[in-house]
Amino acid sequence: MALTTLDPKTALVVIDLQKGIVALPTAQPMAEVVKNASALAAAFRQQSLPVVLVNVAGRAPGRTEQVLSLAGLPADWTDLAPELNRQPSDHTVTKKTWGAFTNTDLEAHLRKLGVTQLVIAGVATSVGVESTARYAYELGFNVTLAVDAMTDRNADAHTNSVTRIFPRLGETGTTQEIIALLDKRSA
Repeated sequence: MALTTLDPKTALVVIDLQKGIVALPTAQPMAEVVKNASALAAAFRQQSLPVVLVNVAGRAPGRTEQVLSLAGLPADWTDLAPELNRQPSDHTVTKKTWGAFTNTDLEAHLRKLGVTQLVIAGVATSVGVESTARYAYELGFNVTLAVDAMTDRNADAHTNSVTRIFPRLGETGTTQEIIALLDKRSA
């Protein structure tokens, strides 16, 4: 873990912690991931820093060898996990691709606020989280990945993203390390 600092205008982006996904089996216990993401959201709100809650409501139209069927899902499958305690000040993004930037207003929203760094959490580590982190890095944002506030359906994919990909996109840290840096800023 190599977390060094948080920019003055850092935003939290929580990926796909929604009813239809948090119920799926995952490599790390989902209850811990949701608890840590919720703690991050509360800490960012306490510091009056932006919180972005992302859900997924579809998939990209291209052909793939592995198709995830969205048929037969309950009507509330896109509803955010209630533990995130969504607030009126939070910005919500509904995506239909892996990453939260593609065909959404996320970049414009962050630029309007003067955000220079993102802390990213959520699910799945190797899909939505990694895709969003890659795009954020390519757009010039500083990226921090809250490794204990994310999980994947595949343990090997999670480990690969955390150990091999994320150090090339930004810095990694735990929820407590990130909150400690937030608290240090206001001290």
